[in-house]
Amino acid sequence: MPPNIILVHGEANEMGKLKQKLITRFADRNTKIISPKNCQSVEMYFYSDKMAKTIGRLAENTPEVGETVSGLLVKKAFTYQLMAPDDLHVFSQLSTANISQRITIAYSGAFGVLKHKLKQIFKSVVSLPDEDSEGPAFRVHERLTVKYELEKHISLHWRSDPISDMVLDFVVALVLNISR
Repeated sequence: MPPNIILVHGEANEMGKLKQKLITRFADRNTKIISPKNCQSVEMYFYSDKMAKTIGRLAENTPEVGETVSGLLVKKAFTYQLMAPDDLHVFSQLSTANISQRITIAYSGAFGVLKHKLKQIFKSVVSLPDEDSEGPAFRVHERLTVKYELEKHISLHWRSDPISDMVLDFVVALVLNISR
């Protein structure tokens, strides 16, 4: 017996009688019987295990039981493949791109104060060597570079991803708050 029975296209009273008879008949089973009104949508949930084939560099080593495998899950038709991000262009027609971004913000405070405040929040705030005498700079959370620019500005440089964007949002909010 199927787990779901949907009664459609009938006169309402007769459908109600049929539904009650089916409920009585299949009371010992876990069968869901539905008789929706015209144009009423019905949602059904199907549970099935999905299998993904591991390919490329991820398939080189067999993981231990309980070990987490991390990669890109690619669905094509009804098959799933798990692969390393660097293998994406090899095993599919998809490609990846890195987006480097930069924003410049007015900041009239001391650069050291900003660095000190960020050290209170982030575990990793590391000074960077002066590159071509461009001025002081530091790296926040190994994702965002903060550089002191001329004329009371700072520039923020990062490679776009969800975590880096979140770090950037926090740093921008802090800079704007200090500048008030």
